[in-house]
Amino acid sequence: MDQTELKKEHARLKRLAVEIAGQIHDIVEDTLWSEYEQLPILSAKVVESVKEANDFKKENGL
Repeated sequence: MDQTELKKEHARLKRLAVEIAGQIHDIVEDTLWSEYEQLPILSAKVVESVKEANDFKKENGL
């Protein structure tokens, strides 16, 4: 991959983490009392997604 493709892939990975964080935000703002059970699952997903994005950045010198 060239530098532009690497940056695009990193942006995609970051976007995935933000989308999961957005789901958490929506639950907290709108449906906390009925969907709180999803928070641990989504929290684990966002942690893994951020780790993946950070690892990709580090591995590719971005």
